[in-house]
Amino acid sequence: MTATILDGAAVAAAMRERVTARVRQLVALGVVPRLEVILVGDHPASQVYVASKGKACEKAGIRSATHRLAAATRAAELAGLIAGLNADADVDGILLQMPLPPPLDGRTFLDLIDPARDVDGFHPTNVGLLHQGRPAFVPCTPAGVLELLRVASVPLEGCRAVVLGRSEIVGKPMAALLLARHATVTVCHSRTRDLAAVCREADVLVAAAGRPALVTADFVKPGAAVVDVGVNRVEDAATVARLYPGDEERRTQLAVKGYTLVGDVDFNSVREVAGALTPVPGGVGPLTIAGLLANTVAAACRRRGLETGA
Repeated sequence: MTATILDGAAVAAAMRERVTARVRQLVALGVVPRLEVILVGDHPASQVYVASKGKACEKAGIRSATHRLAAATRAAELAGLIAGLNADADVDGILLQMPLPPPLDGRTFLDLIDPARDVDGFHPTNVGLLHQGRPAFVPCTPAGVLELLRVASVPLEGCRAVVLGRSEIVGKPMAALLLARHATVTVCHSRTRDLAAVCREADVLVAAAGRPALVTADFVKPGAAVVDVGVNRVEDAATVARLYPGDEERRTQLAVKGYTLVGDVDFNSVREVAGALTPVPGGVGPLTIAGLLANTVAAACRRRGLETGA
């Protein structure tokens, strides 16, 4: 068996097209959605990600601005910025890029964002609504995974789903979304006993543990759908050669960039067992930004009593 490769980039492109079409409708009504991004410090991956968000907003017709603060920014300054954006009636979405540099505590500042503008879906109000089965804003990555599974016609009702990872960003909201689709859900983590055996029970396995190539073929039930949420930088040539033997593109990436991106799933071994599988890169990653655009448009609509339409 060789797995069907799930094309997250294509699904994300379709999501963006729907968002762009809805933005055009809103512009005709005199409404231009606006997203404000806060970036504290100079974390390299965060800078790249924020730049990608800005470009995606521009293409979709969404106004976007980034507030860049120094790593040494004081808590009072960051809190004041968030309060000012909350009070600005023209702002539809506020995104605080994580992680924050220490000693700033991310949860403290996420709690300050107006839930109606919390387009990342991390405010306790939105988290609570999600777990009550009446979501307002759903975290972008798990929402994208659910859309990918829908497009791929992966059945969820009555299936056994395993989520590997219990983060607030992916694992927990992913479990809530799968439960809402009537799956029977198990959440695994670093202290789960017989981890491979538990994962092997899954009809749908979502890997979000943050450990490169953790999920090997013996974790996977034959024919299962495997979604790899992990994005890990691997800089060791021997590891890359072991995971991707003969892959010249990977070797070139390593030589040019000094790293290659590896998921939580050992792609080459798992593709021989799974029924469907997402690659890294090109699988879940593009869906995250598409979900952010959709949430921003939804926020603009809800604040004005309009149908989201996306």
